[in-house]
Amino acid sequence: MKLDNRSRLFVVLAGVFCTALVVGDIIGVKLFEVHLGPIVSVMSVGILLFPVTFVLTDTLNEFYGKQTARFVTWLGLAMALFAFTFIYLAMGLDWAPFTRAPDYRGTVEGSFNNVFGGSQRILMASMVAYLIGQFSDIALFHLLKRLTHNRQLWLRATGSTVVSQLVDTVVFQLIAWWGVVPLEGILGIVTTSYAVKLLVAVGLTPLIYAVHALVQRWLGMKPVLLGNNGEPLADSP
Repeated sequence: MKLDNRSRLFVVLAGVFCTALVVGDIIGVKLFEVHLGPIVSVMSVGILLFPVTFVLTDTLNEFYGKQTARFVTWLGLAMALFAFTFIYLAMGLDWAPFTRAPDYRGTVEGSFNNVFGGSQRILMASMVAYLIGQFSDIALFHLLKRLTHNRQLWLRATGSTVVSQLVDTVVFQLIAWWGVVPLEGILGIVTTSYAVKLLVAVGLTPLIYAVHALVQRWLGMKPVLLGNNGEPLADSP
């Protein structure tokens, strides 16, 4: 079966999106410090994948529409659960007899479990925040697109991310740290984490325009245009 440009791009976007989500969840248990002047925030390294998912989500929204973006969101969740199911199955299998030597097993098994075991609470926080944040982003993106009559790409791309990432950050930090970190500490983490995401989103706005132009000119694809009722116009792809 020969794939057209539209199908090829969708496969690439969906594949990279799912990979970014799974990798972000696996590495997300590692925390690092971000210094914003006198303020120090503790953040998950999973934020490194945020620029990737930001661009991918808006590209899917723009060229494939709301239903496709929602489908990829559910697909990403399914792939993350698929990956972690087999990771935990692998962790439950007995090690080969020759690995039972204390020095070998203590080093290798401990490292394996630390790398792939992660934190159940962090994983749950990530998955819940991911779903709520993604669906908020998709809904607001299309609301802004309809209200601006398919103009002002920067507003719907950045505006939807500004709101959805605030929701994502609050949900994740509350689930991850409630009862572990004092409330004022959680609020501090939320504030600085969101500030970093906001700066990244604004800084990536030119890239969104570049990707938009590349897809239109190089692949010859047109974005989905919405009518006043919020539904795609008849001549939209």
